[in-house]
Amino acid sequence: MGEIEAGVGEQGVVCGLRMEGVVVSYEGSRILRGVDVEVERGGLVCLMGRNGVGKTTTLRALMGLVACEEGRIEVGGRRVDRLGPAERARSGLGYVPQGRDIFPALTVLENLRVGALSAAGEGKWNVESVLELFPVLREMLGRKGGVLSGGQQQQLAIARALLTNPSVLVLDEPTEGIQPNIIDLIGETLLKLKGAGGMSILLVEQYLDFCTWIGDRFYILERGSVVSKGAMSELTESVVRKYLTV
Repeated sequence: MGEIEAGVGEQGVVCGLRMEGVVVSYEGSRILRGVDVEVERGGLVCLMGRNGVGKTTTLRALMGLVACEEGRIEVGGRRVDRLGPAERARSGLGYVPQGRDIFPALTVLENLRVGALSAAGEGKWNVESVLELFPVLREMLGRKGGVLSGGQQQQLAIARALLTNPSVLVLDEPTEGIQPNIIDLIGETLLKLKGAGGMSILLVEQYLDFCTWIGDRFYILERGSVVSKGAMSELTESVVRKYLTV
């Protein structure tokens, strides 16, 4: 960790999340090559890059779904990289995976109750408060998750993650396959969340306009390494052309 105090980032701000020197390999192929990512408390960081550069693997390593060969992961200053996925969730990580992964055969209410079972204890978020955040779900509590539209499923997935009462919300491609008006709703929701109670948000996203709208900082991956980072205002056209344009 060098001289950086636990829980305090390189800019001197309190970290909600820190990943340091994370290395991951699959079947002998190195996928992540010493990835460093920090999200300050109450901040929203966008992890960006073309397809296949290691963005989803970074999130899976964070959540304990793939093993890290090297590296350190802290949530709120507490080391979690030696914990299993369930323990990491109870330590404050709420995860919305790519494709949403709701339970299609369960009702909306049952999906929400599953999320609440993973909560570490009492907190701001309960079924009633997430229904206030996503009122469309209130009208669908008895419907099976599998019959909802993509946008409704994404709202359900975020609501389910919030019911774990996370200090860090982790989302993988939340705008994928979603109609524009729901993208706007999700963006407005994430802006509300980061401004309330110091929640940190780490977002993998390829929709550039969405990132520049809601993000505070960015990290760009290329071949499993961070090749550019900074405040969102520092994301230049030359960097976009070099690392993000297909």
